[in-house]
Amino acid sequence: MKKQRRLGRDYTAYFFVLPFFLIFTYFYFIPIFKVIGDSFTDFDMFTKRNFIGMENYRDLLQDEAFLLSIKNTLVYAAATLFPALAIALLLAAVINNPLIKTRVTRMFIFMPHVISMVAVSMIWLYLYEPGSGIFNTLLEWMGLPKKQWLLDPDLALPCIIVMDIWKKSGYYMVIFLSGLKAIPEEYYEAAKMDGSSGIHTFWHITFPLLKDTSSFLLITGMISCFNVFEQVNILTKGGPLYRTTTLVHQIYTTGFTRYELGYASAMSVVLLIIVGGISAVNFRLTRREE
Repeated sequence: MKKQRRLGRDYTAYFFVLPFFLIFTYFYFIPIFKVIGDSFTDFDMFTKRNFIGMENYRDLLQDEAFLLSIKNTLVYAAATLFPALAIALLLAAVINNPLIKTRVTRMFIFMPHVISMVAVSMIWLYLYEPGSGIFNTLLEWMGLPKKQWLLDPDLALPCIIVMDIWKKSGYYMVIFLSGLKAIPEEYYEAAKMDGSSGIHTFWHITFPLLKDTSSFLLITGMISCFNVFEQVNILTKGGPLYRTTTLVHQIYTTGFTRYELGYASAMSVVLLIIVGGISAVNFRLTRREE
């Protein structure tokens, strides 16, 4: 009798979860397999799919723009994620101080995350404007030469990185702050009684106990960095000289500008493998530490 009741409850739970799995399967799993299949064709949206085997993948190895997009994405991910996490952790540690009015401070720091990436990109496009932009105006006041921020191949990608660090740090800070609030106060009291300094307490109590929070932000942040598109498309459109093009932007340009959907599908599979590999390594390292 108890077993029948338990099975009945299980079927009820499966019934309520079923719509999610149907939507997830239709909009995620099926498109993934469809993209993998298209990556072996020369599909261009207008003609019939022709199977060409591994030709798209062989072409990718000789495509300088695609290889440069991988390099740019890796540089962007490393230069954006780790500084943003470090700044967010520092801000969270400062705001966690009871002497600071956290509500107003958190609101101002978190506000960039609430604003859409398109709006943020348009704001920073004005800031970087070479003629009358605020940054060049400040340089002019200081007697320094103006910069072609988004037109200089050496400055364009760092400009996007600076903007993204500013936008993402607030979100990371809120997550770190929730992790700090979850640490029992008894640990800090014991460390204080032992005469531990603030830095020593942070490295041996706070930082290790934020391991799960850090792992979550590292994985989600890395996936977000590899999916960067809006800011690149608005600020630089991948230029100058492909110095800011990323994997997703290159996929978009190939698929919806040149209509080479089979070739773009191969790029998408490479992106899927890279993101999946990074996530798997991170999960494995986290489990090993546990």
